Amino acid sequence: MSEDRMIKVEEVTSVEAPPKARVEDVETAPETMGEKLERKRDYLEGFLAAKPAEVAPGAVGGDLYEAVINSLKDIFDPEIPVNIYDLGLIYNVEIDEGHVVVTMTLTTPHCPVAESMPAEVELRVGAVPGVGDAEVNLVWDPPWSPENMSDEARLELGML
Repeated sequence: MSEDRMIKVEEVTSVEAPPKARVEDVETAPETMGEKLERKRDYLEGFLAAKPAEVAPGAVGGDLYEAVINSLKDIFDPEIPVNIYDLGLIYNVEIDEGHVVVTMTLTTPHCPVAESMPAEVELRVGAVPGVGDAEVNLVWDPPWSPENMSDEARLELGML
């Protein structure tokens, strides 16, 4: 074995303690309570005066997006007393100028509502005011699992 490939071991009996952090005494006069309060008030002034950013209607948190999500929450799986959104069957909702694309799955490919559920989703989402047309993409990858469910759904089913 060559010397550059050997592991060298060194025993150490003590280690010098690292230096402690110190805050040097400030030469200026200490801040009075009034000054401190004024400084905090100035800090909060800009924060409290700021207006929330405008959200596009079709973006997450926008009115149209929330209306589409609410329509999905009105659709229940016939075998499980939980709506399809909280059940975790909805993977994605995209809205582009009134065109809505919902990507979803079902609990199993052999689900009895495999033929009717996507059509119901398309019908309900298409009926939301502001939606021009709706399209549903039914996918099996990734497969649905109980981990997709919201906490509300788990509570409803006694899984929490």
